[in-house]
Amino acid sequence: MKSYRKELWFETQKRRELIHITPHIEECLKESGITEGMILCNAMHITSSVFINDNEHGLHNDYEIWLEKLAPEKPYSQYQHNGFEDNADAHLKRTIMGREVMIAVTEGKLDFGPWEEVFYGEFDGKRRKRILVKIIGE
Repeated sequence: MKSYRKELWFETQKRRELIHITPHIEECLKESGITEGMILCNAMHITSSVFINDNEHGLHNDYEIWLEKLAPEKPYSQYQHNGFEDNADAHLKRTIMGREVMIAVTEGKLDFGPWEEVFYGEFDGKRRKRILVKIIGE
């Protein structure tokens, strides 16, 4: 069995952004030489997420609206966590969207259903953050 590990770094321009990372994951798979196995892709920061869904602009806007309703950024005073940093909402958004994804690899390709793509969700951005890609298989 082979093992591959790579960190992908991102720096968003806004506090909240969704970044389509499927091409990055496909490149990692190619670099790994693994054709049958599993990929773990996880956010390495507590205020960001990796998830799978449709790459559709309207849906991405819906995420922003929905997440703001569930865990609004302001007023900062509504959260007990806020003090040194005003990012309690980002922690909650990450919990909702999830930490990681597992992707099957079959015949050297991501074994996805229709319309599935991988995204990095940043909820407390404007600084450099990373995700881990770990691939195991043969």
